[in-house]
Amino acid sequence: MQAAANAVQDYMGPVPIDQNAKPEYKHRPDGSTMKALAWFGNEDVRMVDAPIPDISEAKDVILKVTGTTICGSDLHLYHAEMLGLQKGDILGHEFMGVVDKVGPEVTSLAPGDKVVVSFQVACGTCRYCKKNFSSMCDRTNNSSLMASMYGQRDAGFFGYGHMTGGVPGGQAEYVRVPFGEVNCLKVPPGVSDEQVLYLSDVLPTSYHAVVDTRVEEGDIVGIWGLGPIGLACVKWALLKGASKVYAIDAQPARLAAAAALGNVVTVDFKNEDVSKKIHGEVPGGLDVCIDATSFHEPKTMLHKVEKALMLETDVSETPNEMIWLVKKFGRVGLIGAYSGYTNHFNIGALMEKGVRFIGNGQAPVHLYWHEILNDYILTGKFDVRMLVSHRVAIEDFPKLYNKFDKRFAGVEKVFVQTKFSEPPGQGFPQLTKVDDWANKVL
Repeated sequence: MQAAANAVQDYMGPVPIDQNAKPEYKHRPDGSTMKALAWFGNEDVRMVDAPIPDISEAKDVILKVTGTTICGSDLHLYHAEMLGLQKGDILGHEFMGVVDKVGPEVTSLAPGDKVVVSFQVACGTCRYCKKNFSSMCDRTNNSSLMASMYGQRDAGFFGYGHMTGGVPGGQAEYVRVPFGEVNCLKVPPGVSDEQVLYLSDVLPTSYHAVVDTRVEEGDIVGIWGLGPIGLACVKWALLKGASKVYAIDAQPARLAAAAALGNVVTVDFKNEDVSKKIHGEVPGGLDVCIDATSFHEPKTMLHKVEKALMLETDVSETPNEMIWLVKKFGRVGLIGAYSGYTNHFNIGALMEKGVRFIGNGQAPVHLYWHEILNDYILTGKFDVRMLVSHRVAIEDFPKLYNKFDKRFAGVEKVFVQTKFSEPPGQGFPQLTKVDDWANKVL
């Protein structure tokens, strides 16, 4: 599949983009190398020695990475389900660091500044960037394959393959940030790395899902999937005034974490009939449903077979369940990553019930990160510690992918440190090795 996708993209050729956004980077003249996590195939990620990036374009910023992590959507790459992956691609789209070098046109950042980086590469000047819709930048993703599949292109994303521009990612000791002044948020003094790292993706993404799907005061909300995005969605929904949240998952640790957040009813979909339970308790339907799940784990045999035979790429089970359970003229949002085509979608119920079915899209990080930092993190309204379960060293990345995929030891967000990292912040996990907790399945 990857070979075919790459061949199609090579045949069509790249879409022209801004020179400053080109994914290729210069190497340090002295030939120095860094540790980085690279993709080589299905469930095959490896630590490699890669060239350290140097200033390649005038607007570049080079970071020493002080913190990175795995996102649930990285598992789509781990399982080779996203198109446009090439062997040796450096992964990772959630990271932060200390500025090491800046290009000649960078004036607001200097070596030594601590910054967090948005997972998307935005130019700052196109029609979308002017509205802070950074994930939809017109000038940073050269993928003709995405343009042909979707009609338009997202922004370039760090470490997410060539469908999103082929930009090397941040699961590494150094990273080049194109348009560095646009895509780096300076961190205020006295704030730990763990408190702000997740402004790169998980916090703005979950916040966007709740805001974009319009959770309002008094709403009864259902959230499917309690990974870090879903768990954060539960918290955001309650902060926005939801009267009750139904939180659906099958992992005991995740269900317990959601239940601890407030007026939350947990539903274990492996042991309970989700539709029967929620419909019995809320017969008029939920006001809002949010899908924070994954397309790569079909539940029914029909979709397992169709997916195995490549008759569909994504499954419609969760969207259909939400459409059935939402009230008439209710809102359904998709923040879980979907990539292609699905079968058996209940389009009739969507139309007849007047459901507002919202593809939330890749979250525009720049639209929200100042608000989340200033109004929620610095004030303590959103305690990031609820999301962070472990801390490991960068050398443990391959093992971490395997255990994160299998949800070992109640793993949620993991802070991955490098040789440049600060000590753990107050109340955050201490450094462990994956082997220390690899056999604990919760």
